[in-house]
Amino acid sequence: MNQLATITDNSLPQANAYAMIQRRARAAEITTKIRPTAPPARAAQMANHASTRSTQLYDRRAEEVTLDEVERILV
Repeated sequence: MNQLATITDNSLPQANAYAMIQRRARAAEITTKIRPTAPPARAAQMANHASTRSTQLYDRRAEEVTLDEVERILV
C-alpha cells in the first residue's frame, strides 16, 4: 500500500496522528510504548542534556515547517 501524502491547510487531529504513529510502530515491530508527549525534563533526560535549556534549543514546535522539510522525513 503506497500512498502519496498531500499537504493541505487542514491540521491533523492529535488523536489521528497518535493512531498513525501507533500503526507504523506496530508495522515496524517496535514494542516500546510510544507516548504522544513528554514533559521538558523527561525530554532533556532522554536526549542526555544537562538541563532543559539545552533541550529548548532544539524545540521547533513554534516554527513553521516547510514542505521541503516534510518531504525529507522517511517513515
